[in-house]
Amino acid sequence: MPLQLKKELNEKQYQAAVQLEGPLLVIAGAGSGKTRMITFRIAYMLEMGIHQSNILALTFTNKAALEMSERVKEITGQKLSNLTVSTFHAFGVKVLRKTIDKLGYKDTFSIYDQTDKISAIKNAAREMGIHPESLDTFELANLFSGIKMGRIKWNDGNRQFKELYNSYMEHLFLYNAVDFDDLINLPIKIFKEFPDILKAYQQQFKYIMVDEFQDTSSRQYEFIKMLGTRYRNLCVVGDDDQSIYSWRGANYQNIVNFELDFPELVEIKLEQNYRSTKNILAAANKLISHNKNRKEKELWTGVEHGRSIEIFYPENETREAEFITEMIQTLTLKEGVKYHDFGILVRTNSLSAMIENALLSDNIPYKVSGGKSFFQRKEIKDIVAYMRILENPDDDVNLLRILNTPRRGIGNATLKKIRELADRQDYSLYSAMVALKWAADSPVTQKAKASIDDFIDLIEYFREKIAEGQQLVPAIKNLIERIDYWGYLLLEHQKNDKVAKWKYKNVGIFMDIFERWEKNPDNKGKGLINFLNKITLITRDEESDDEKGKLNLMTIHASKGLEFEIVFLAGVENNIIPHARSIEENPDNIEEERRLFYVAITRAKKKLFMTSCRTRKIGHEIVDTGPSPFLEEIPKELIEFHVPETSVDQEEAEDYFARIKSSFK
Repeated sequence: MPLQLKKELNEKQYQAAVQLEGPLLVIAGAGSGKTRMITFRIAYMLEMGIHQSNILALTFTNKAALEMSERVKEITGQKLSNLTVSTFHAFGVKVLRKTIDKLGYKDTFSIYDQTDKISAIKNAAREMGIHPESLDTFELANLFSGIKMGRIKWNDGNRQFKELYNSYMEHLFLYNAVDFDDLINLPIKIFKEFPDILKAYQQQFKYIMVDEFQDTSSRQYEFIKMLGTRYRNLCVVGDDDQSIYSWRGANYQNIVNFELDFPELVEIKLEQNYRSTKNILAAANKLISHNKNRKEKELWTGVEHGRSIEIFYPENETREAEFITEMIQTLTLKEGVKYHDFGILVRTNSLSAMIENALLSDNIPYKVSGGKSFFQRKEIKDIVAYMRILENPDDDVNLLRILNTPRRGIGNATLKKIRELADRQDYSLYSAMVALKWAADSPVTQKAKASIDDFIDLIEYFREKIAEGQQLVPAIKNLIERIDYWGYLLLEHQKNDKVAKWKYKNVGIFMDIFERWEKNPDNKGKGLINFLNKITLITRDEESDDEKGKLNLMTIHASKGLEFEIVFLAGVENNIIPHARSIEENPDNIEEERRLFYVAITRAKKKLFMTSCRTRKIGHEIVDTGPSPFLEEIPKELIEFHVPETSVDQEEAEDYFARIKSSFK
């Protein structure tokens, strides 16, 4: 195995892979092959006679854990059924299944997700005689998580919720349930209160590895420190320059804590990058060097210099989206780049709407990672459901979606009678409602019948408007006003009108997209059904398991750990990156915002495009924007300004068509 390791790994990776005894800190730069090193390190442990049951490898996603496990099995050719490669939370579950009875729980405990957690908080409030409607339960859920995980302490500003917190914890215990924070917290509690249990786990897991160490929270670090402090064979792998999750509790200072708690550690830096060109790395290195709180490192590569980073200053977000799709079409035709080799990265999900619209218009298949597609957000699906019912009122699925959105007095008892009639007569739900509207002996109450009448009148009125061949956009806007969707959002988010405003803003963006589509002269079929079919194709593709052939659209946060041949980084503007709200909360967040920009740059393998709009529509206003100050930190010689290409000559055009033809074979 040692000889094979030297062939498979570079010098620094090899040193990290064979350093098995004692604490080890591996600073692994972007694209430096850390997963490869970790998997060969585990394989080397097994080769050296360490039993698989004595090895624990922890990471942050199920996908990463599965990939790591499969790679080790492939290298060793063994089944390795007793090797533990797991996420932190999944490992916490294993510990609790065996030991939670010590705290008075049964081992059949339930795990509450965020929805269950909010429901439990509401129930706890009712037990105390508090109306849940008077509380911002989402914020309370975050507060309770912060308290539990040590990120927040009780103070004069939040102490009034302490009794409710205790009531919530009592509810969990009585219902034999735990939340996600408990999957880390309760094992720590058990280890502290029952030293023999801790000793048993220490004896079992004599060799521990932690991937993405910079993303660990204070509690997660406490958890692994307790496990590893006895034998001290604890290897942590991370990169402080890629620490971008402080908002969810990650503490990159854990690297410093590790150095203090394990002073005898060996430190190895992986600085050879296997991903990006020299130009991209030079830009990333220069940018991140402006951060003061970091470990010094300089990524290098044996790859050629590559092409310059291109920056384009479009007039607005519409032109930005058009530029991105035009470049994608050009590169697929000219250079044969596949759609799945492109990554479009944005700082926030709100920037993706216009880009999605452009991809939709140009028939470019795409998937949205790390968040919902714009067209899959609830508020958009609500409006689309109304549009579908105007086109086809016999669509039961979409009818049920809008029947009480907003609430209109058609309760469960009435819906049951509608269903019974529909089943008995083999009607659609809408046809059953029409029958009840005109029935002399209607089985529903007069109040319910009036509500049914109003709903049918609403649908029929707007169906007529559309059938008359009027412009579609004004009709749908009128519908949104008629149902008072804004009032509905305010009622749904009584304690957080910011959420209501954000959702209603999305509805406005959707209508802008719809209007551009309706006005586009290239759209031959202008009927409502044609627009809806476009959306259907997008959402159907998103649900497909086969992701090959699709372009990747995602937030920068979601892109961490991924790589693409060509990256488009959109919205490189002041107040977007660095994000205005993040800096307002704490000026020190500028370093994390820079790390985020660094992560975005280092996703690109061969080519990086950046766009920075001159103006951007924010709400109902068009505001002047300025380039991100981070652009000033990239050496000018690495950047060139994009100049739109002229039309192609005859020979190039024939070559393009030849490429298109070959793609259909």
